[in-house]
Amino acid sequence: MTISAIFFDVGGVLGTNGWDRHDRLAVATAFDLDYDEMEERHDLVSAAFETGHLDLDGYLDAVIFHDERPFSRESFWDAMTARSQPREDALQIAADLKDTGRYFMATLNNESHELNDFRIEHFGLRERFDVFLTSSYLGVKKPDDAIFGLALHITARKPGECVFIDDRELNIKAAVRHGMRTIHYRDVEQLRTGLIEAGVAF
Repeated sequence: MTISAIFFDVGGVLGTNGWDRHDRLAVATAFDLDYDEMEERHDLVSAAFETGHLDLDGYLDAVIFHDERPFSRESFWDAMTARSQPREDALQIAADLKDTGRYFMATLNNESHELNDFRIEHFGLRERFDVFLTSSYLGVKKPDDAIFGLALHITARKPGECVFIDDRELNIKAAVRHGMRTIHYRDVEQLRTGLIEAGVAF
């Protein structure tokens, strides 16, 4: 079956992870926070934050501003977003694919509303993708099977005409269960080779 749609993860593929445990540790250290307490609180609310059931203010209330702090929400948000950096080589591949006009281009990622909106702007994703299928918009996150079913229904694609790109094995395995072709991302050259092997033309 000919490939007609390509689904990209964002954090770990098109850019840095942005708010994983390494990022949280770095920011906690910069703000002289108790990382273990911050991580415990993050774990309690992260699923709600990433599936759209808790907004940024609610997340910050639960994880950071449950006590008085000598810094503002704005400065903490700036530190959070500073952890999101684009990977220009992977973004160029997405741009090249978009420019062919052959493929429906989608993101399929786990992210909060606010961080996702920031990344769309900061990474220039609007020019490269046709739709943003994000956990906070869909109410479910990878590797839950439901998010892959929703992605296929929303884009009206059959699994065999889709390629899904992600850096995490659990997410790749979930996509395989749905019959999607997959590329377990390691680096940009491996990505380009994998796309060509899947029959994608640049």
